[in-house]
Order: sequence, then structure tokens, then C-alpha cells
Amino acid sequence: MLPLGDTYEDLVRDFRWDIPEYFNIAVAACDVWAGREPERVCLKHYQPDGDADTLNYGALRDQSNAFANGLASLGIGTGDRVALMLPQGFATVVAHMAIYKLGAIAVPLALLFGVDAVEYRLQTSGAKILVTNSSGVQKVEQIADGLENLTSLVCVDESPDAISFDALVREFSPHFDVVSTKSEDPALMIFTSGTTGPPKGALHAHRVLLGHLPGIEIPHEFLPQPGDLLWTPADWAWAGGLLNVLLPGLYFGVPVVSTAAQKFDPETAFEIMAKMGVRNAFIPPTALKMLRMVDQPMARYDLKLRTIGSGGEALGKETFEWAKRELGLTINEFYGQTECNLVLASCNRLGVSKAGAIGKMVPGHTVGIIDEAGREVAAGKPGQIAVRRPDPVMFLRYWGNDSATRGKFIGDWMLTGDQGIQSADGYVEFFGRDDDVITSAGYRIGPGEIEDCLTAHEAVALAAAIGKPDPVRTEIVKAYIVLKPGYKPSHALAGEIQDWVKIRLSAHEYPREVEFVATMPMTTTGKVIRRALRDRAVREARV
Repeated sequence: MLPLGDTYEDLVRDFRWDIPEYFNIAVAACDVWAGREPERVCLKHYQPDGDADTLNYGALRDQSNAFANGLASLGIGTGDRVALMLPQGFATVVAHMAIYKLGAIAVPLALLFGVDAVEYRLQTSGAKILVTNSSGVQKVEQIADGLENLTSLVCVDESPDAISFDALVREFSPHFDVVSTKSEDPALMIFTSGTTGPPKGALHAHRVLLGHLPGIEIPHEFLPQPGDLLWTPADWAWAGGLLNVLLPGLYFGVPVVSTAAQKFDPETAFEIMAKMGVRNAFIPPTALKMLRMVDQPMARYDLKLRTIGSGGEALGKETFEWAKRELGLTINEFYGQTECNLVLASCNRLGVSKAGAIGKMVPGHTVGIIDEAGREVAAGKPGQIAVRRPDPVMFLRYWGNDSATRGKFIGDWMLTGDQGIQSADGYVEFFGRDDDVITSAGYRIGPGEIEDCLTAHEAVALAAAIGKPDPVRTEIVKAYIVLKPGYKPSHALAGEIQDWVKIRLSAHEYPREVEFVATMPMTTTGKVIRRALRDRAVREARV
């Protein structure tokens, strides 16, 4: 753990990785605690109408051992892929631990995926078993003919067409000899969100958990502290839910709150945090912007929050300031991606906090802003955010896609595809993805600042800014806007919003077109799919 009380500069200077040759996620996140404190609570499941259900480390060890034996009886061994398509809950954690104990590879999938998305990921990963619920079984039954590698379905609730999860846990022995895995052995495959192209399976080693720890400790201001309790609305199928919350929480002995809710609702989110006594939350920027729709949350809810971390997109100054004003705390923004997560972070306690910036390098990582040739650019100059290898949090490779793996690197720099600027004092500002940057009349414009300005308007709930082809300016800024309840689309409101941005930013950044929409196209991780909006704008421009 990082030493409490050191300055940021001291932490960076003195930090050294200690990655053992042999390491297993399940042993570190389950069995160590089960041997030390078997009654220690590791999971709390939110119940809207009653007390939370709890699971301790001893029960997690025994159930995951039994399920590992059950999976072994179904032919699962070292290197085999086991997919999980489940909501947050105890069974999800039991399955993860069992897979790691077997030396197999966990492939988490979002329950909200449609049949085409499920088919693509199961085919690409070559998963032999899918652990899911009855709705997942129904999806797979529609595409079964195309899944040659899938041999068994395991269901956590009632389904006549699948093996019972509960039966496997109940019928097999709670004793299991964990496969001795090296830190470099593959443990899980997380598919990229697909905002810029077909999703790719990023394969991670067991060491990825150790690589995440400093990036968790920093934004949560030296987690764990007495009384800490973690929660996120993010799907545990996403790196943000699994690696930013669940696995580090289990490793540190910090209880993790789960909820079966699949759709984010701001009122429900505040209710969960208040009722469960959440101390540490990871809330993606889009969800935080939705929380802003709730008036006077501190007066309405008995919140006990100590820290909020946010990442996945640019947070923006408006939401940053809203949290200080309405929640009484500073959001610690952080940055990473599926392939190499949590390499930049903020920490208000250390004085590393700046509105509009995603933080500084997390101790142990080397992040640079580089040009197209892989050379670091001067401070204040835009370029691509890149991470230097080797790095324990970095992925092993893309599953079955060597060319994409090679294309991810220039020398020892792993390319993120994100544009950024680093200040002389080390803060990195996220500018936008390569594909998201708008070129208009010679200006290169990042969408984040525009979207942040738009959501500061009293009528705007969500906003996305993209570049629409234009014969004169190359592109113009177009804004897609979801209005707050009580507001109706009109030409007058569109003009008011345009003037709002023009006055607060600049004449070249304001949206020359505004379109009101009922919903935004989003990934299951809560990111706006700007590519879908750009494609829509391109079609409009051709008409």
C-alpha cells in the first residue's frame, strides 16, 4: 500500500513495483482474507425494501471452490475461456473467483448486450461455458447455431435449458487446490467498448490487479481507511466496475456494495449511497451529470461519502464545481482505458486536483504526450496520450488479433488514441479521442469543453458535440442535446443555447447546429457513441 501522508512527489520518486513471479487474483482477493478473517464481510447486496444481504470471505472461498470443481467437471481447465453475463451480485463474484482458481480466463459480458453483440464476443473469445441468468439463456438460444465452441450454459436462476449454478455450488466439494499461476498468465479478457470500431478482446494477466492498486489508492485518498465501503453503478463486466471497484475492494478487505439495477437512475443512486452508507464511489462522468438533475441532494439524503472517483470520459469543470458545491467534496478524476487502466489520477488530499484536468501520473506508471513519430512533445503542446511499457496494468495482447496488437504500439509507447495536453507542472488535460477532434476553419476543437459548457445550461441534461462535414469550414460543430424534464425543443431555445456557448467559450467553438434528441446512443459502459452521431451527421451532409 502507498504510505499515507507523503507528498505526491515523494510517492512518485520512492515507488517501486513488487510483482511476484507467482500470483493468482482469487487467492489474493479471496483466500488470503478467508484464511485470516473468514467472517469478514466482503459483499453487501442492496435491497430496496429491506436489509442488505451479506457475504463473508469464508463463504466466498467455499462457494468459489465448489464452483471451480463444478466447472472442472464440465471440462474447464487452464486457459479455457468462461464467459459471464450477469448483473452485480454474489454469484458473479463466486464465478470470477472460481475461474481464476482454475487458471482459466474470465470473459465478462454486459447483460444489456443484444444477441448480435453477445454472439460476436462469444465467437471471438471461443468461450466454452457461459454463466448467465434466464434472460441470457434466452438470448443465447437464438444464436446457438453460430457458437461452435460453447459446450454448456450455467444459469444462476431457473432455466430448464441450462445447468443450475446453485446445484454445482451445492453438490461439489468446497475444497479445491488452486492452480499455481504466474503473474504473467492470462486471467481475464475484457472487450473494448467499441466507440471507435469493432470491439477487441483485451487479454489481461493476473498481475493486472496489482497494477491497479496505486491507481485506486490515489483517487480514493489512500484507500483503505477505517469504515470505507465501495460502490459503483458501473457494470462489473466493464474494466471500470471490475478492476476499479470490485477486485481492488476484495483485495483490500473493503466491502463492496452490489445492486441488481441495470439502468442508472439518479434518485435511486442517491438512495443506494445513503441507505448503504457508501463511503467511496466510482461514478462515471455521464452518471455524475445525471446526478446534477437532483436538487439539494445533501438536504434530501443522509450521505456519508468520503471520496468520489470518476473516469471513462472527460468530467468537465461544471460537474467538478457542482460536486464541491452540492456534495461538499472534490471529485478525483482519473484516466485509463481497457488496455491499460488507471495510469493518471487526481488526489485532493495530496493537492493534486485541478478542474478540467484528469490528474497526474499515478506512481509506478510513465505517461507521455507524443507525436505521430512517437516523440514526446513539449509541455502545453497537444499530442496523443501514451503509456510506456513494461507496465503491470498493461494488457498482454488482443485476443486473436496480432495486427491490432502491433498497431497499438510505437516502440515502447502504447497508443491510447486519446488526444491530450500536459502542463509544465504535470497535469494532463483530456482533449478528445483522435476520431472525436473537430477540425473547423483551421481550428482543432475538442468536444469535451463544448459538452461541459452545454450541460451548464439550465435546460440541458446531456450533450454531445461532433464535427459535421462542411464544404467551407471542413467541419462545423454540431450539438445533440437531451433536455431536462419541463423543457421543450424550439428554435428559440436552440438559439439561446448557441449564444450560451458563444459567450462562454468562443465564436469558433459554438455549435452552428443544434439538434434535440430524446436519447443518446451509449455503450453499456455509459460512454456516448460519438461515432454513431458522426455517421448520422455525415448522412445529413450528403442530402
